[in-house]
Amino acid sequence: MDSESDNRTPENHKDNLTSGRLTSACPAPIQESLAAWGRRGTETDLAVPCDGQNLVTEDVTVVEGDVATISCRVKNSDDSVIQLLNPNRQTIYFRDFRPLKDSRFQLVNFSNSELRVSLTNVSISDEGRYFCQLYTDPPQEIYTTITVLVPPRNLVIDIQKEIAVEGEEIELNCTAMASRPATTIRWFKGNKELTGKSEVEQWSDMYTVTSQLLLKVGREDDGVPVICLVDHPAVKDLQTQRYLEVMYKPQVRVSQNYPVQGLTREGEPLELTCAAFGKPQPTDMRWLRVDDEMPQHVVVSGSNLLISNLNKTDNGTYRCEASNAVGKSHADYMLFVYDSRAGRYFARHKGTYFTHEAKGADDAADADTAIINAEGGQNNSEEKKEYFI
Repeated sequence: MDSESDNRTPENHKDNLTSGRLTSACPAPIQESLAAWGRRGTETDLAVPCDGQNLVTEDVTVVEGDVATISCRVKNSDDSVIQLLNPNRQTIYFRDFRPLKDSRFQLVNFSNSELRVSLTNVSISDEGRYFCQLYTDPPQEIYTTITVLVPPRNLVIDIQKEIAVEGEEIELNCTAMASRPATTIRWFKGNKELTGKSEVEQWSDMYTVTSQLLLKVGREDDGVPVICLVDHPAVKDLQTQRYLEVMYKPQVRVSQNYPVQGLTREGEPLELTCAAFGKPQPTDMRWLRVDDEMPQHVVVSGSNLLISNLNKTDNGTYRCEASNAVGKSHADYMLFVYDSRAGRYFARHKGTYFTHEAKGADDAADADTAIINAEGGQNNSEEKKEYFI
């Protein structure tokens, strides 16, 4: 703020000044101001109230760089002189005259009942108490406080690892620099709010806030944004985000292409397909038979497994394994080859059949007997029932 002030009072205003040495029981700052008035006049003593009972004003909160408006209003005007002083008690406006050379102060309105002044391009140095004075007998004074808000200069997220592996705990830090007052930082993963730990550093009148977030990531977090959002009275909707990149081992699924519906019966073909998804995409995929060697007549082509002519020696568990840089996963398919005559029972059971694990099937000599034996145990073996769609 330009502190230069022209202390000359216009000649036509001299008669409105209160003469005399002013005395008061007011707080020291007001006493000093009143004493300054007294030095202008004679030795006449005046009693001065300090409650500014006929003056009205409001505190002002403004964002740095914006415009602050100060209003000094008189409730019951008697044509007394109104003036506005800065925190250094220099006169900004005396009635409609501006002794202060700071051109950022401009007159908005002047009348017998109001002196309203605007201050453009507000800075932190403008913060403080501004005094409205009314030259009555005795004089009156009231102050308004300008509070300057400074939004964060920058908002940055630092992430400990650009690429994480599922199951790892990673550290993220969000920093909001040079704000006033201190910023509150909130964290979100997608739409879910998370809790971080904040530290505040003060430099002169400015605050830098850093919030730390510890996050254990899973495959479901890959591609999900982590958002750092600022709560501050000087700014709305200020946020920044980083997208998580998470590596994870394959997910494996085996599907039966043929037969599309029905039982796997002797003499008929079986075709299985293995699908694997991971990050990075699996580069190694293989079929094997669990606890036994793969039958020689089984044909494996990439992700497909084909048995052109099923027989009961093919019974067993067939496994598809897939791996990438993170790890290895598998999916199993349990094959039970039914007698070729099992089809008539399949039709009778309307799309359902019982595996060899069903009640009454363990001791069956063949598939037909297993199905017939299982009929009596349907109510107690729902959990063993399999459906073909």
